[in-house]
Amino acid sequence: MFTQSKKLAILFADIVGSTRLYDSLGDERAREVVSVTLDLLADSVARYEGTVIKVIGDEIMCTFNDAVAATKAACDMQETMEEAIADGVTEVPVTIRVGYHFGPCIQEDGDVHGDAVNVAARMASQAKSRQIITTAETVKHLPAVLQDSSRLVDYAAIKGKGEMEIAEIIWQEEDVTHMQVDLASVTGSGASTTQLQLAYRDVHVVLNQDREAAVLGRSATCDIPVAEALASRQHIRIELRRDKFVLIDQSTNGTYVQHSDGTQAFVRRDELVLTGSGIISLGQAMDNNPQELIRFTVEN
Repeated sequence: MFTQSKKLAILFADIVGSTRLYDSLGDERAREVVSVTLDLLADSVARYEGTVIKVIGDEIMCTFNDAVAATKAACDMQETMEEAIADGVTEVPVTIRVGYHFGPCIQEDGDVHGDAVNVAARMASQAKSRQIITTAETVKHLPAVLQDSSRLVDYAAIKGKGEMEIAEIIWQEEDVTHMQVDLASVTGSGASTTQLQLAYRDVHVVLNQDREAAVLGRSATCDIPVAEALASRQHIRIELRRDKFVLIDQSTNGTYVQHSDGTQAFVRRDELVLTGSGIISLGQAMDNNPQELIRFTVEN
């Protein structure tokens, strides 16, 4: 018997309204929908180097080595299900709720036990459809850029631990307040003659007055699909505003931009005016030597 005590992030994700699925679709078709959904969630776990511990009916239980990976995987799960609904991957629209907690637990023969597991399960029970809930204690283990995407929402009674403060992780683009670009810096007069060249592998897109925006991300539905595991499905949007091109990040992991003069910028749930030329990395820091780079050139 292998037993080890360590700190892990325990995450539960479960399908909302699965009973109604069985009532409306029948056992066989409902089981197929649930199976497809759980496979999609397992893919998210693998993307962030987590481990699926067990599947309990319509729920998946998994672990991650740290709170950061769990947070990113939780956001990825929700994004995955939104895309699955949009693309009709499952027979009917399916939503999930996610709860997790980072703390000490006991690993034993491929399973995990302890307070962290109980707290994580309680967080999942607090979550609603399309929601991610964790503890305020877990949020403290996140870097500032991820803490900015959380908000304290309530207190929950945990057996043996009293009341714990809980937080929601905001993963949807529309729930995040973007910093607006200084309009004075983008104001121009007359028709814009500026254009932006974007190149990724054999894909080339030109933005100008005729085509003013493009979406880049991991989804095949993007204007430029990028084969980067850490990219969100619709990671960034680049749009023409007057005579400036603005990069709008709407991702989980953020966007790294390196200009030809060597200067770098990091953007997450924020905006950046692109100037000159350089490279863009979705989710991967330049120090990590990312391979899936988008090259850009602004031409006046």
